[in-house]
Amino acid sequence: MRRRQVIKLLGGAAAAWPLAAQAQQPGKIWRIGLLSGLARPPSFQSSFFGGFLEGLRELGYVDGRDFIVEWRFADGHYERFPDLAAELVRLNVDVIVVTASSAIRVVQHATSTIPIVMGYSIDPIGNGLVESLAHPGGNTTGLSSSLEDTIAKQIELLVAAVPGITRMGVLVNPSNPSHSENLKTAEASGARARLTVVAVEARNQSEVESAFSVMYGQRVGGLVVLPDSLFTNRRERIAELALSQRLPSIYGEREYVETGGLMSYGESLREFFRRAATVVDKILKGTKPADLPIEQPTRFFLVINLKTAKAIGLEIPPTLLATADEVIE
Repeated sequence: MRRRQVIKLLGGAAAAWPLAAQAQQPGKIWRIGLLSGLARPPSFQSSFFGGFLEGLRELGYVDGRDFIVEWRFADGHYERFPDLAAELVRLNVDVIVVTASSAIRVVQHATSTIPIVMGYSIDPIGNGLVESLAHPGGNTTGLSSSLEDTIAKQIELLVAAVPGITRMGVLVNPSNPSHSENLKTAEASGARARLTVVAVEARNQSEVESAFSVMYGQRVGGLVVLPDSLFTNRRERIAELALSQRLPSIYGEREYVETGGLMSYGESLREFFRRAATVVDKILKGTKPADLPIEQPTRFFLVINLKTAKAIGLEIPPTLLATADEVIE
């Protein structure tokens, strides 16, 4: 049951323009490149990317009449990013939307002239992607997560859900350049909660499977899965493996909980991508990326799957349930 509304990002909801024609050159069809680390979904509308298309429709754009999207998907294989970015540059698209934080630097290397919109990013200043949140500089702007706060809260929630937990597993992808810092955040948060943090690496599906064997051997009492395209692509299998080991787990995306994960706490990717459409709109209307501040979420969601809790023999404290934005029963 849903008990709260979707997050609002800094800057608020952009006022819808009556017609995208205000941004159009006569007869112009904008070509938008979109690069993702995820797999191509069976349906764009029902996937995360439906948020981006929805955002464009809200602004008056009609697919095929006002714009076309050049979709490129890496399916969790980060080594594909350079070739996919080069393809979009060769197509001379009007703007490139990047929905994988680990691909942003690659796209920046591929072009210094085509505007780049970060549909999702992690610590863009610390990773050297932009000069500042208020004045990004260069050809890159967009949205940034608040992952440091999110990870700390996830650990706090896991401790609340699993009293007496002493060892916590963290699933990381060494190929993701953000995960080394994310892991440090998890370790610091774990130390404050007097937890032993066990980092377990997985670069592909095979290693995801073996990671759970490692965690079983390490006798971890809970699991945090860091945001990553590989893991998101395999979220159903990850939730299934956690369930088979009766391992309480928490994620950054609601979709894990839909497929059987125990809890999620974080931002809405679909809302991120919807909001990215407003940034694209401003660029197509003539605003330079360097002049568009980076937006960050101010709202996070806690989702709990009670069916999974019962299946692993875990009773969620009523006080924790009361704080949930959504409970799946």
